[in-house]
Amino acid sequence: MRRLAAGRGTIVLLGLLGVLGLTGCGAVEVAVPPLATSAPCPSMGWPQQVAGHDRVDVTPDSPASAAWGDPAIIARCGVPAPPPTTLECLGVDDVDWVVEQLSDGQRFTTYGRDPALQVLVPNAYSPEPLVLGAFTPAARTLPATGRQCR
Repeated sequence: MRRLAAGRGTIVLLGLLGVLGLTGCGAVEVAVPPLATSAPCPSMGWPQQVAGHDRVDVTPDSPASAAWGDPAIIARCGVPAPPPTTLECLGVDDVDWVVEQLSDGQRFTTYGRDPALQVLVPNAYSPEPLVLGAFTPAARTLPATGRQCR
């Protein structure tokens, strides 16, 4: 089990993203995001590959969650949109992302999109922001709120 620090103490990765581990079948368990049924999450067009890795199965099987590689890069559509923040924010392909440094990777959440898309990238894929381009088409389908990084 990996532990991640989020600045205010240690958070167990498994609890942070609802990832519960691997099942006997090899599927990554991912908690379904609270807004997973919000448009367009049920019809999210996930990439087939991220960072050269094919998609792996997630459980429960939800179109709002996907994973790639081992350790898994995990994406979830339907997380609450982040409020204005002082956290680092970066733009990739005209999509803004709030960056949260964790002890074993980074968590990226779209900024200015509601619902939001969240991507967890383990340190094994360093530099972590380079994987975000794979999520540009999916992120652009999320309704824009007008908020931007600046």
